[in-house]
Amino acid sequence: MNHVRSIREKAGITQAALRRSLGWNQSRLANYESGLRCPGLSEARLIVTALNALGAKCGLDEVFPPEDLNSQSAA
Repeated sequence: MNHVRSIREKAGITQAALRRSLGWNQSRLANYESGLRCPGLSEARLIVTALNALGAKCGLDEVFPPEDLNSQSAA
C-alpha cells in the first residue's frame, strides 16, 4: 500500500499536475495511486521527487512505507 494519493491531496496537488510533472499518462499514475500496479524503486523515487517539487514535503518511506516484515514471516 502506498500513500501517493493522500499526500498529493493533502498538499493540494492535482493528479493532472503530478502526472504532467512526471511526463506520464493519467492511467499510469492512477494505477499506482490505487494500488492496481506497484511502481518499481526508480518510479517510486520519481514520484517522491515530483511530489516534493510540487510542494509536498515527503520522503520515500512516507509515500511508500516499508512492508511489515513480521506479517510476512507469519504467512
